[in-house]
Formats: sequence, structure tokens, C-alpha cells
Amino acid sequence: MIALGSNLGDRFGTLQGAVDALFDTPGLTFVAVSPVFETDPVGGPEQGPYLNAVVIAESGLEPRALLDRAQGVENAFGRVRAERWGPRTLDVDLIAVGDVVMDDPDLTLPHPRAHERAFVLVPWAEADPDASLSGRKVADLLAGLDRSSVRPRADLTLLGPA
Repeated sequence: MIALGSNLGDRFGTLQGAVDALFDTPGLTFVAVSPVFETDPVGGPEQGPYLNAVVIAESGLEPRALLDRAQGVENAFGRVRAERWGPRTLDVDLIAVGDVVMDDPDLTLPHPRAHERAFVLVPWAEADPDASLSGRKVADLLAGLDRSSVRPRADLTLLGPA
């Protein structure tokens, strides 16, 4: 599962462009995309709200190859890593890659904070109501979280890759 976020520039256009770019080369098969949500920033400096969504994909690629693709897409959309949790044109996070568990300086799977982030779990539950993370249903993880900062944007609909 891949989480997408943007809070600079054309946020929606960037999210749609990211979906298209992720699936532009072989190795990923599109399964589903969530509705779009507007969310308050978590941590970091003062900044504007994000648009967030998740993409469900199937892949035979190794997690590091998926990370390279994600970072390549971020770079294509002008991502600058100036400060941790700072504003960004695009954030592409690998949240889970099947049942892979790994912990190294470049990539931790499943994502170490996904279970506490409503801006990831709410769209994920919408895209895949039966999803689980580390053996727990995403819906159950959501039960203990404040969702008030995750607002649906029914006026924005991401399309699967062309």
C-alpha cells in the first residue's frame, strides 16, 4: 500500500500525476485508489493542509525497487527534503509491501507510524475495507484514533492510471 500526500502547489494535480507516474513503467499493477481527504499537518513547522490518498497495488518488485520508484516520482514533482515533516509538493510513502518486515536506515516496513496516522488509515480503509497492518485490521486500528482532522473531499476524485 502506498500513501500519497501534497500540501504545496496544485495539490490535487500532483496526486493525480503521482498515481499516473507510479504505474507508468512495468512492475506495479493498479488495484484501487482511495477517495481524497484534506488533512491537517502532523508535526513539523506551521504549514497548510494536505490532500491525502492511498493507492493499492500488486507488485513483484523488491521493496527497495519500490522505494526507488516512489522517490523518483517525488523528485519528478519537485520534492525538496529541507526539513523533517516540512511542507512538500509530494510525499510518497510505502506503508506495507505484502507481509514483508524490514528495518534498515532507508526503509522500514510496515511503516513504523502508520498505525497511529488517521490520514493514512482512513483512506486505506476506504480503498480496502478488509485491509490489515501487522496482523490487525485497519478498521480496528482506526477505532482508537481521532479522525476529526481527516475530512473527505467529495469534489476531488483520483483516477486509476490511464
